Amino acid sequence: MAEFLAMGGYAFFVWSAYGLVAVVLVGNAAVPWWWHRRLKNERESSKESN
Repeated sequence: MAEFLAMGGYAFFVWSAYGLVAVVLVGNAAVPWWWHRRLKNERESSKESN
């Protein structure tokens, strides 16, 4: 198992690449959700003020 995790001496590169991909994938899901929530709240507040 330790040999697999060491990735033949390239562990830092491989695991950092996996980490970067994970961050990008989470960002690709979170940013549109965050924008949708923000725009929805802005729309609701503008309807209440009219």
